[in-house]
Amino acid sequence: MSSTASRPTSSPPRNAPGEFPATTNTSTGTSTSARTGTLCAFRTQLRRAAPALLAYGAVRLVSLLFLTLWAHHQHHGVWPVLATQWDADWYLGIAQHGYTHHLGTRYDANNLAFFPLYPLLVKAAAVLTPGTRATTGLAISIGASFLAAWGVFAVGHHLHGRRVALLLTFLWAALPVGLVQWMGYTESLFTAFAAWSLYAVLTGRWLWAGTLASLSGLTRPTGIAAAAAVTVTALLSLRHRFSPRVLAAAALAPAGWFAYVGWVGVRLGRWDGYFAVQRLWHNDWDGGAETLRRVREVLANDSRPELFLVMVTLTLIVSVVLYALGAWDRQPLPLLVFTGVLLLIVLGSGGVYFPRARFLLPGFPLLLPLALHLSRASPRFRVLAVTAALLSSAYWSAYMALVWPSAP
Repeated sequence: MSSTASRPTSSPPRNAPGEFPATTNTSTGTSTSARTGTLCAFRTQLRRAAPALLAYGAVRLVSLLFLTLWAHHQHHGVWPVLATQWDADWYLGIAQHGYTHHLGTRYDANNLAFFPLYPLLVKAAAVLTPGTRATTGLAISIGASFLAAWGVFAVGHHLHGRRVALLLTFLWAALPVGLVQWMGYTESLFTAFAAWSLYAVLTGRWLWAGTLASLSGLTRPTGIAAAAAVTVTALLSLRHRFSPRVLAAAALAPAGWFAYVGWVGVRLGRWDGYFAVQRLWHNDWDGGAETLRRVREVLANDSRPELFLVMVTLTLIVSVVLYALGAWDRQPLPLLVFTGVLLLIVLGSGGVYFPRARFLLPGFPLLLPLALHLSRASPRFRVLAVTAALLSSAYWSAYMALVWPSAP
């Protein structure tokens, strides 16, 4: 793969989402013109991303239809799977009752392990909308998934143009655990913040980048990966030219993550409160020893491994290979830092093994080498690959929800 493959094939749009046209506040007419220009730029960007968003929606609808048919055959409801089970139940409980005040000693029972932004959004939106909190939470996740898909497209388009961006968005939608994007989980919201934060870094919108990374740090523990991408890139850029905006972004990016971790410490009365909670969820960091043990067990020692665990194991291995390809292809530094820290957290955890494919769901830059390869392939190969990815995603999503007995 060429080392120049990651260079932009076209210049970035002048007025992409989040960028306001240059204005001078000398008159009301100028201000009105600026607002009109911003609206026009937003519409232009939305029209550009529309095919990718339609493709994303189509993948998710095909997967949902397959799940519904399988669930009907098993006389199983779809709604509880999407909106109220496993982590979704924890987030709904936080939205309803808030966080506990004590550490306790029970394993897998302390809700302080779950970051606050998503349940806060559910609680706030439920006051203003009809229906249950479960309905509100699912609606937020679905809406956030389209914002995430748009952000994935924006990053791909900025780096490689329209075709690669469309394929990148499709591949992200068609991941084996893609159903989680339309469940009452935080992956979609986190991916939206992370993707637009990375886009903001790539296009030099530093305050947007820091703000969005900070919000990602309030959404999931792996938000520190988005924060690292912004902070590391910002600090390195300061070596060449000082900028107050860049310095502010470097400081702002990890603020959300540190704010929640610090708040948990204050609430529990100990500086390592959050990490003590994680230990009660068996989430010690062991440098990858547990991951290697489970990989050997699934691929070599267990004569009849669980099919879902085989998929998770292959996902981890392929992710490492794709990261190496991205590094070889000289992906931009923010993308490499984001996916590198994400992989470091997921692979280095000594905690539960089976949700790790889901934990990597926000790492869409890992899919760039595949999107680049497909963009250069023959139309026939591309159609076959896209069809296989779509059918595989539909099957694995339904299997994860209806056959696998534990959380995704």
